Amino acid sequence: MIGGAILTAAQMRAAEQAAFDAGVEGYALMERAGAAAAEIIWRAGHRRDALVLCGPGNNGGDGFVIARLLRAKGVAVRVAALGESRTPSSIRARAAWAGAVEDMMTAAPATQLVDALFGTGLTRGLDTDVAERLGALTQAAMIAHAIDLPSGVETDGGGLLSAVPQFGTCIALGAYKPAHLLYPAAGHMGRLVLADIGIAVPSAVHRLAAPDLNAPGADAHKYSRGLVAVVGGGMPGASLLASAAAAHSGAGSVRRFAADLPLAGPHAIINRQVDEPGALAGHLDDPRIGVVLAGPGLGLDADGRARRAAALDASHPLVLDADALTLLGEDGARAIPAGAILTPHEGEFLRLFGDLPGSKIERALAAARSSGAILVYKGADSVIAAPDGRAAVASGATPWLSTAGTGDVLAGLAAGRLAVTGDPFRAACEAVWLHGDAARRAGAAFVADDLLDTLPAAIAARL
Repeated sequence: MIGGAILTAAQMRAAEQAAFDAGVEGYALMERAGAAAAEIIWRAGHRRDALVLCGPGNNGGDGFVIARLLRAKGVAVRVAALGESRTPSSIRARAAWAGAVEDMMTAAPATQLVDALFGTGLTRGLDTDVAERLGALTQAAMIAHAIDLPSGVETDGGGLLSAVPQFGTCIALGAYKPAHLLYPAAGHMGRLVLADIGIAVPSAVHRLAAPDLNAPGADAHKYSRGLVAVVGGGMPGASLLASAAAAHSGAGSVRRFAADLPLAGPHAIINRQVDEPGALAGHLDDPRIGVVLAGPGLGLDADGRARRAAALDASHPLVLDADALTLLGEDGARAIPAGAILTPHEGEFLRLFGDLPGSKIERALAAARSSGAILVYKGADSVIAAPDGRAAVASGATPWLSTAGTGDVLAGLAAGRLAVTGDPFRAACEAVWLHGDAARRAGAAFVADDLLDTLPAAIAARL
């Protein structure tokens, strides 16, 4: 479930400095980085001719190492630079390159393009003519590789400092950076490859990886596998979707409490008609309930408010989504129950926590710390954050998820996985990954209901 570490620019510099303090020479680290990247490029492009663009700093030094090592493998490599090398290691790498160095602004394109102009830590955009030239050379190439980060990307927030072309491959050196997974920058990188350069990269923030799930034991029964209670409201379709997702999540039993009785849906879900919100508390006063989910289709009227209050007062682990989050936003962040899983999209996050500073990762972590809740900060990039500083970042899910009801499915998945595991952070991570994989299996133009059909296969693949 935990993938490669994600480091900010400052954290990456600190990790490199720790390696230097331990006796690793700066140029030796550059050679490692260049060798790792050259091997990835070689496997992708083999002997196709290549143009390596080198900037004045250490990213450019990596480029000179890459060019030298690819040439040693028989690749027809040319190097084009943007000015003179300026750091001690990049100067040394340039001196070790035995070939000519062309001017980037006049260099002819090649089949492969390697962008080693500027990597981690860029603070301003490229000059317009340089950005346009990079774009033209990249577009003319059949294969385009970015070293560490595409030039023009802001490392920590994922913003675009200037125009950034599309790269087929981005080779992250040593650790992922936030921009590898945060949009809009993440949208300019195709395949993302992490290159080990032999330094320690301790971090509580990681890329979300596929989870390892466990099948029920031989002695399992429906209550030992977890009972999920779903509190429905004025829009029955949403709570029905969430209930069905919880039922497909691995939980043993699902009960839905709402004012309506459905005409269709999984018959395994126990539907209880509760017309009066005041009667809901008695139904939720069941020690076998492992998790209560409230929010999908709850409503913002007096009835919805009363049902949300009953869910919060039941003293069970909570998953809160949709309307429950909107109502919490009206009450203020201090009303958020500690330990709950919250699944806000951007608008709901702003209503709950305001316009916090920093990257999406930093905002999610700040909200988790202040509220004591587990945050699933949804979007094209989703950040799962815990109050203790752990975070996982998921990116690259199919854009077909941008359809009604998929958030209800995610909330039901989170509730079901929490009922199974008892660990809110783990459950949230598993839910986000399974949700994305189910969507991938569903293909194109699906509706949220279709995810219910692909969830069993997504779970089976991780057992």
